[in-house]
Amino acid sequence: MASLKTLKMRIGSVKSTQKITKALNMVAAAKLRRAQSNAVAGRPYSERMSAVVVSLARSVTPGPQSPKLLAGTGKDDTHLIVVATGDRGLAGAFNTNIGRAARKKAVELEAQGKKVLFYFVGRKGRPGFQRTHAKAIIGQHDTSAMKNPIYSEAVAIADDIIDRFESGQFDVAHLAYSTFRSVLVQEPTLEQIIPVAVPAKDAAPKGGPASAAIEYEPDEEEILAALLPRNIAIQLYRAMLENAAGFYGSQMTAMDNATRNAGDMISKLSIKYNRQRQAAITTELVEIISGAEAL
Repeated sequence: MASLKTLKMRIGSVKSTQKITKALNMVAAAKLRRAQSNAVAGRPYSERMSAVVVSLARSVTPGPQSPKLLAGTGKDDTHLIVVATGDRGLAGAFNTNIGRAARKKAVELEAQGKKVLFYFVGRKGRPGFQRTHAKAIIGQHDTSAMKNPIYSEAVAIADDIIDRFESGQFDVAHLAYSTFRSVLVQEPTLEQIIPVAVPAKDAAPKGGPASAAIEYEPDEEEILAALLPRNIAIQLYRAMLENAAGFYGSQMTAMDNATRNAGDMISKLSIKYNRQRQAAITTELVEIISGAEAL
């Protein structure tokens, strides 16, 4: 049985932990509002950009003269999964869920006989794959120096990935991140970003219908050559914004739960401490009374 001194020290330790988790909860709540606003504001632009690119891609017949980001390499033997996670922990299963979605996609591709490579954005994704897929990791972009997602960082990541694609390191690229739905719900998402995934002609594009007749100047292929790299950067930037909101939402929930659990533990330890203290006092009184009767 733990001594009174040990219980008292443990209660003090849990109270200190509770102060930390409560402070982290408040910080995450304060940062969540701005991160959520940025994520929601970025969605219409990224979705419309995707819709424009898909609309242009539908009007072009892929060939030798087409942009490589549209036509691809002509094969799909090697797939790259860009895993975008956070740079910090203490956010529940936020980073783990993104990694799990990427791992599931990798297993599906490997079952089809494809080679799978990984590129990490953020620090928390790589450790989970280091032991099982160390040789398949071809790059990582550390975003820990950023306080908030920056578009220039997304452009730098996109340029690095495009350079690797054009040098023949992979044939198809997928982006894994977490879509922010609410404080309690962050949905792991996986999308193909290279080459452009063109849905069936009877399916409406993500940004809405685009059935109007449009004339492009210059031609579609020239416009696509300029838009495709920017579209990849935009999708990466959106993933970073969504991740930022999802991270703070998950951290706020995790720290709120931790604060509640710490409070419950303090209550239980306090009851145990008071019972042992009362038992010790009772024992001393019995000894005193017994000694007095013996005299």
